[in-house]
Amino acid sequence: MQSAAAALLVPCMARAGFLSLEARVADQLIAPDGYPETKLWSYGGKVPGIPLRLKQGDRVQRRLVNNLPQPTSVHWHGIRIANAMDGVSGLTQAPVVPGDTFDYDFEVPDAGTYWYHAHNRSMEQVARGLYGPLIVEEATPPDVDQDLILMLDDWRLDPETAQITDDFDNGRDLSHAGRLGNLVTVNGSFDPAFPVKRNERLRLRLINASNARIFDVGLDGLSGWIVALDGMPLEAPLAIPQSFPLAPAQRADLVVDVSTDDDAANLLSVEQDGAYGLVQFNVTGELAKTRRDGVDALPPNPLPVLRDVETAPLHRMVLQGGAMRWLENARIGDTEMSGRELAQLGRFWALNGNAERPTDPFLDTGLGSLHRIEFVNETAFPHAMHLHGHHFRLILEDGSFGPWRDTVLVDRGQTRQIALLADNPGDWLLHCHMLGHAASGMMSWIRVT
Repeated sequence: MQSAAAALLVPCMARAGFLSLEARVADQLIAPDGYPETKLWSYGGKVPGIPLRLKQGDRVQRRLVNNLPQPTSVHWHGIRIANAMDGVSGLTQAPVVPGDTFDYDFEVPDAGTYWYHAHNRSMEQVARGLYGPLIVEEATPPDVDQDLILMLDDWRLDPETAQITDDFDNGRDLSHAGRLGNLVTVNGSFDPAFPVKRNERLRLRLINASNARIFDVGLDGLSGWIVALDGMPLEAPLAIPQSFPLAPAQRADLVVDVSTDDDAANLLSVEQDGAYGLVQFNVTGELAKTRRDGVDALPPNPLPVLRDVETAPLHRMVLQGGAMRWLENARIGDTEMSGRELAQLGRFWALNGNAERPTDPFLDTGLGSLHRIEFVNETAFPHAMHLHGHHFRLILEDGSFGPWRDTVLVDRGQTRQIALLADNPGDWLLHCHMLGHAASGMMSWIRVT
C-alpha cells in the first residue's frame, strides 16, 4: 500500500545533485584481532554507515543507490518527517530494487541523536549492517570537549569463519526474545577505545542498533547526566543511575565527566553475571584540576503542547503470542487462523489479534487530535514499541508525564500508556522494534488525515 502523498511525489524523484547513499556489500573486521573480516551490508562501504551531521532545520538530500542483492529502502528513525520520505517499503514507498535509486529529501525539525536503517526485510538487512547515525546539532551545542557517537550492536557470527549466520527464519528466535548475537560491537568494532583526559567532559550519543538486545548500560570512572532520550531533551538533566536500559532503536544522550583516578574509564553492559566493557576510555593526562559544575538542559525542540490528556480517547493495543503464551488464533487479513497454522507461516505474535499489518489502521484520526494509547503486554517477553513520524509522551502511573520518546519498552506483563498528538499527516507504521517480532506478526499502523 502506498500513501497518496508518496504517489504524488513519484514524478519528482529524479532530482539532480543529491549525494549518494550507496547500499552495498563490504568486508570489515568486526570480530577480535586474529579473525577474518566479515562480509557485511553497508551504506558507503562501512558499518556503521556514513555519519550524517546537520544543523537543526537543514535538509537531508541523499540518493539511495541499491547495489545489494535484495530490494531495500531507508527509514530515518525518530525524525518527524514528511510521510513520503519515511522509507517503509509497502506503506510509504515501493522497495528499491537492485540497481535502482530513490531520492530522499526532507527537513530535520528537531535537534538530537537519530539514525537511519533499512526498512525492507529489516530483520535481515539491519542485522547485516544496514544502519548509520543521523545527528542534528543544536544551534548552541552544550559545552563539551568531545562529542562521540556510539552505535551499539550485536552480531551472530559463525565462530570458525566470523561470517554472519544465515538463519534469519529461525523459528526459535522469532518466537522468543529475537535474534541475539554472540559478538557485541560499538561503531562496528570489538572493544574500541577512545583517548580522553581526566576531568574532560564528553557527550556520548548512545544508539542501540541491535535486532533484539536490550543493553543495560552502566558507567565506570565516568559520572554525569542523561540529557536526552530518543533525541528529545529532558526538561531537567537526570543523574545517571547505576545502570539504565536501552532497548533496540532507543537512544540516550549523556554528558559525562572523566572522573576516574585510574588510567581508564569504561562504558559497561551490565548483565546478570557481571558487567562487561563496551567502550574503553584511555586516560592520558589531565585537562583540568577539578570537574566542572552541573549541566544545563539542552534547548527544547518545537514539540506540541499536550493539554487535557485525561479526557483524550484511550486506545488499547494488546501484545500477544510468543513462546510460553502461544497464540490460540489470530487474523492475517480477513482470515482467522489457528496458532498451528500461523506458526507454519512463521507468525508467532499478534497485535490486537492481527498477525500481520492489518488492512485497516489501528487508529484513523484527524490532524491535530490528541489520543492515549495503552500497550498491554500479555506475552512472556519485552517489546520495544516504535511509532514512525511522531514523538509521544509517556504517562506515568501517577498520571504525570514522563519523557518524550519514539520507542517505548514494554516489559513482560507490563502495561504502559502514552499520550500522542497526531500532528503529522500520513500513514505511519507502529511496530515492535525487536525486528524478528515485527517480521513474525507485531506490525500495525495509524492514519492521520
